[in-house]
Amino acid sequence: MHKPCIYEIRVEGVLEERWSDWFEGLEVCSDQNGETTLRGLLVDQAALFSVLTRIHSLNLELVSVVRCYPE
Repeated sequence: MHKPCIYEIRVEGVLEERWSDWFEGLEVCSDQNGETTLRGLLVDQAALFSVLTRIHSLNLELVSVVRCYPE
């Protein structure tokens, strides 16, 4: 089944909000611990894989990937 889901992806490193467009429009939010959270709706697994590939291409260390269910 391919349906849109909200994902929360955490990486080590600080990214500015301007990266949002490059990451499929995900919200980009950095914290004081030096980690960044990418959060938002991805249309399918291919879109998720695209974001993960972009994370890899920036040489960022992946901390977690969580699928969040809408209320």
